[in-house]
Amino acid sequence: MQWIKRKFEFDFPVSGYTGLIDRLRKTPSRIEQLTAKLQPGDLTLQPGGKWSVQEHVGLLLDLESLFNGRLEDFESEAEVLRPADMTNQKTYDADHNKSEFISIMSTFSRVRGQLVQRLEAYPMEMFGKIAQHPRLDKPMRVVDSLYFQAEHDDHHVETIIRILS
Repeated sequence: MQWIKRKFEFDFPVSGYTGLIDRLRKTPSRIEQLTAKLQPGDLTLQPGGKWSVQEHVGLLLDLESLFNGRLEDFESEAEVLRPADMTNQKTYDADHNKSEFISIMSTFSRVRGQLVQRLEAYPMEMFGKIAQHPRLDKPMRVVDSLYFQAEHDDHHVETIIRILS
């Protein structure tokens, strides 16, 4: 299913944030396991003219700044979270297939590690803060945004698995 068509219900307790942080922490290592034995040319193949494995990982890296920005929105008690660029222009402009995969992957791992450290430093009350998600047009707690991000990671990991099979 296309990501944009996904529907979300955020009806789980705030206390689930620790498991969601762990899901976010594990995304880089999951990708590393999937790509460990691939040749550089395998990572940049664009099946059917769609994004390559490398471009999917690049997108995840590119979106870290959006997620961090949304955390800033929650911290500042903004009413509405900043919107995503649904055209993914940053990823197209980055032209990730011209970069070294190891560089993309190591940067993603480092940036995601910093995000996880940031989240782990939050008091539990932070995970219940609420702001309106602009595209979903519904209230979202910090814990919901972790779930949303983890599901988005999984969406791209699953796409990578399909490309590789």
